[in-house]
Amino acid sequence: MAKRKAKQLLIVDGYNIIGAWPDLRALKDQDRMDEARDQLIAKMAEYQSFTGMKVIVVFDAYNVPGAGRQQEEYQVEVFFTKKKETADEKIEQLVWEYHEKNRQIYVATSDYTSQRVIFGQGALRKSARELLHDMESAGREIKQQVEKTRDERFSKRIPLSDEIAKIFEKWRRE
Repeated sequence: MAKRKAKQLLIVDGYNIIGAWPDLRALKDQDRMDEARDQLIAKMAEYQSFTGMKVIVVFDAYNVPGAGRQQEEYQVEVFFTKKKETADEKIEQLVWEYHEKNRQIYVATSDYTSQRVIFGQGALRKSARELLHDMESAGREIKQQVEKTRDERFSKRIPLSDEIAKIFEKWRRE
C-alpha cells in the first residue's frame, strides 16, 4: 500500500517575523503593532492561497491578560497564546499535534532556541528571510500569471479596423 503524501503546514512565529521583515518592523517601531499584525496575517493568507500550504500564525501574549484565543475571522488560523504561555511553547505544541497527522511541518522563525526544539520534533525551519524571499517570489509569479491571463484574453479578440470598430460602436449605441 502506498504511503499518503504528507500535507504541508507552515507555522509562523508572528512577532519574530514582524521584527525581522523591514516593512513590518517599521510599523512596529511607529507603535502601529495592530497594523503590522494585520499585514502579516494578510500576507500569510495570500501565501496560503498561492501555495496551498496550510498556514498558522502564532502571536505571543505572554503578559497580556485575557489572551489565549484563536481568531476565526481570518483566512489563516491565528493563535494568541494564553497568559504565561510563550509563542515558542504554543508552536512546540502545534508541531507535536500536527506531526501525528502525517504533515510536513515548517516553522518560520529566526529564534535559535525554537529552531533547535522544532528540529528535534521533526519539523523544518524556514528563517524570516527565507519566508520573505518566498513571499516576494510568489508575488512576482502571481503578477506574471495575471499579466499572462490578461494578455491572452485580449489577444483572442478579433482584430478590427478603426472603420469597422466605429460601425459596431454606432450599432451598439442605437
